[in-house]
Amino acid sequence: METIFSKNKEEHPESIKAEVQGQLPTWLQGILLRNGPGMHTIGDTKYNHWFDGLALLHSFTFKNGEVYYRSKYLRSDSYNCNIEANRIVVSEFGTMAYPDPCKNIFAKAFSYLSHTIPEFTDNCLINIMKSGDDYYATSETNFIRKINPQTLETLEKVDYNKYIAVNVATSHPHYDSAGNILNMGTSIVDKGKTKYLLFKIPSSVPETEKKKSCFKHMEVVCSIPSRSLLQPSYYHSFGITENYIVFIEQPLKLDIVKMATAYIRGVNWASCLAFHKDDKTWFHFVDRKTKKDVSTKFYTDALVLYHHVNAYEEDGHIIFDIIAYTDNSLYDMFYLKKLSKDFEENNKLTSIPTCKRFVVPLQYDKDAEVGSNLVTLPTSATAVKEKDGSIYCQPEILCEGIELPHINYGYNGKKYTYVYATEVQWSPVPTKIAKLNVQTKEMLHWRADHCWPSEPIFVPSPDAREEDDGVVLTCVVTSDPKEAPFLLILDAKTFKELGRARVNVEMHLDLHGMFIPEKALKTETE
Repeated sequence: METIFSKNKEEHPESIKAEVQGQLPTWLQGILLRNGPGMHTIGDTKYNHWFDGLALLHSFTFKNGEVYYRSKYLRSDSYNCNIEANRIVVSEFGTMAYPDPCKNIFAKAFSYLSHTIPEFTDNCLINIMKSGDDYYATSETNFIRKINPQTLETLEKVDYNKYIAVNVATSHPHYDSAGNILNMGTSIVDKGKTKYLLFKIPSSVPETEKKKSCFKHMEVVCSIPSRSLLQPSYYHSFGITENYIVFIEQPLKLDIVKMATAYIRGVNWASCLAFHKDDKTWFHFVDRKTKKDVSTKFYTDALVLYHHVNAYEEDGHIIFDIIAYTDNSLYDMFYLKKLSKDFEENNKLTSIPTCKRFVVPLQYDKDAEVGSNLVTLPTSATAVKEKDGSIYCQPEILCEGIELPHINYGYNGKKYTYVYATEVQWSPVPTKIAKLNVQTKEMLHWRADHCWPSEPIFVPSPDAREEDDGVVLTCVVTSDPKEAPFLLILDAKTFKELGRARVNVEMHLDLHGMFIPEKALKTETE
């Protein structure tokens, strides 16, 4: 049975004028670019998991009070191979693809052997990354795909692995003040070691090398050894402050031996990911100047985290906010067999997402008594000294039931006040948009019947004086077939609705994206 999740979406490569209701700010000019899975059935074959679907890009272009929509499938190698074969022939994380049954036995055996070290997909369906003047669709493999943000055309493929030894990388990079990209990836059993690498992609190349790409100048900033050679931690994002990188080594781990044999055993790679509920979660703080990990061992109880919210420093402490779970039920919720018509009633998360604030004292009295709380800031978060010198951290709870957090990126790595997020309760599908004040814990909401909003994106107004001067944009799909989907524009300060741009197409549920101001778009002649 097809649902809003599993139904293949049509692409609309030519721009469609949206019907605008309400009043949009005159300064709102540019493109909201979004990414997510849009095709789950190819020929007679179906993906197992919603996160496996072929990437469908879509965009809303704001021009002089008018809004134009378009969507286009990412023409990845994975897309092209699958469409040409009219069946799924490229494996995704939750779906293992097998060789053509018509092949002879020798070709089949060779195919099995060649999968021992997996060749990952370039189906970049999670996010959008800016590199200099260029934009890329990203996922969590070593591949990214350049795209044209105006036409949504797919351009060249970049393999990080050609420049640095990473097998996987996050789709949530950070950008420094000069526009350089900082990202993290895992190097699996390279020279007998498994490590997490922080790498940098410069925003431009030297004048003498104008023909070369920024990727040729990629560099490893530092590495953190994995606590386990064959079971590195899975991570989806990381944090950054003025002086530190915040990396969380969680007990949701990828079993490399199982992964190498998954193809032969006839199971998907997702089955090689396991949550070790009795393990600890370790915090790493890498000094951005010395490139060294802080030597004190900081840890907390087992948790699962996908999204960091923000991090900053205050009076010798690092404060970081994350969305955490007590188990890994979220990924399992999105297997398509569970996303049936009645899944909202039948599927309940066993762990609700919780926005947690950890406060970690980097400067503390080394002679402090064992069992004493080393946090000196006004917070209920604690950091208690253990007998062996390690420090056990417990968080302050900021709120429950929010996901896909977004902030005013001008405050990234700095003390901040507001988070914009989707609100979910025990079901994995968002029904509201929330604005959380992390200082007072007050919340504002937007909701409407039968509406499922996506990740909210904050866009600052050009003359912004305060952190929440601007608008919040979110794509809203409706579970009512009579209602057309729309882009919602909220006043970020009051959370009042300013307008909607309604589009008479079947919009897909997307994952992440970014707003590109008009001045950051290259003109067609450049």
